[in-house]
Amino acid sequence: MLAEHLPCAGSGPRAPVRVPLWIVINAGSGEHDAQRTQEVLAGVFHAAGHATDFAQVAEPADLAQACERSAAQARSHGGILVVAGGDGSVNTAAAAALRNACPLGVIPQGTFNYLAREHGIPLDATAAARALLRARPQQVQVGLVNDRLFLVNASLGLYPQALQDREAFKARLGRHRWVAVVAGLATVLRWHRRLALEMQLDGARTRLTTTTLFVGNNRLQVEQAGLGDEVAERTGRGRLAGVITRPLGAWAMLWLSLRGALGRLGEADQIHDFSFHELQVAVLGARRVKVATDGEVLAMAPPLRFAAAAERLLLMVPAAGDRVPRE
Repeated sequence: MLAEHLPCAGSGPRAPVRVPLWIVINAGSGEHDAQRTQEVLAGVFHAAGHATDFAQVAEPADLAQACERSAAQARSHGGILVVAGGDGSVNTAAAAALRNACPLGVIPQGTFNYLAREHGIPLDATAAARALLRARPQQVQVGLVNDRLFLVNASLGLYPQALQDREAFKARLGRHRWVAVVAGLATVLRWHRRLALEMQLDGARTRLTTTTLFVGNNRLQVEQAGLGDEVAERTGRGRLAGVITRPLGAWAMLWLSLRGALGRLGEADQIHDFSFHELQVAVLGARRVKVATDGEVLAMAPPLRFAAAAERLLLMVPAAGDRVPRE
């Protein structure tokens, strides 16, 4: 819990010590007002006796530096790094928390919030803050693609392009979930590229052509897509989930996307899903390739190594009575 007890000098009673919180708010996440979020969090944490330090970040390029600075302070003072944002912001904060060996608390503020939903963290800022007061650190699996971590998913092919198109749509229409859905459908209808891959899995090499390679580290997302029960069960428990699509036309890809939205992706003949600990991927004929990690897109040089990391993130997970249903 955030209210810890440390022994006092002498033989007197143990005095409560309130863990200090370093809180980074991504002002660009979701539809939330950053100043209002800060006021809500300050009210909850100060009423409980916690010292807080807030950093509001307006520019995405400044987020990593703010998280690194706050994580270093949290480590020095025995505190906790807290991030208010979506899955991309949580990814950035998690990297800083791992480097500085400090726990991470999450106030969900994004569009999908898969990490928060997987671990029962309330999506309302006030409820999430109150749950954090009674939360305890729990080890959570981290995925890696080369040296880049991901908590929810990583992919190449169609999905990174869909994310870039989604940001363009949101810049025009606002940060709403329906905008993300429309943008994704538009990408699927005009996507014609194929990836030639050489994959090494469990000692076997395979060459194939695909529209996209998707790697999942979030059991809730894997379950909701309707992948195989065995794949879903192993995700996050030392294994990652892999999905490869056969080369398909636009309308077939659209139908496949709709099956995923309906939770029936695993029944489709056009995909192959599998569970793994480590996967090596060479992208034939490409010097650099777009890779998406937790909603952020970057260019990486193949070969790519996807793996479940040995090091685990200390995530502040709500007590049983504070958790909300996974949905």
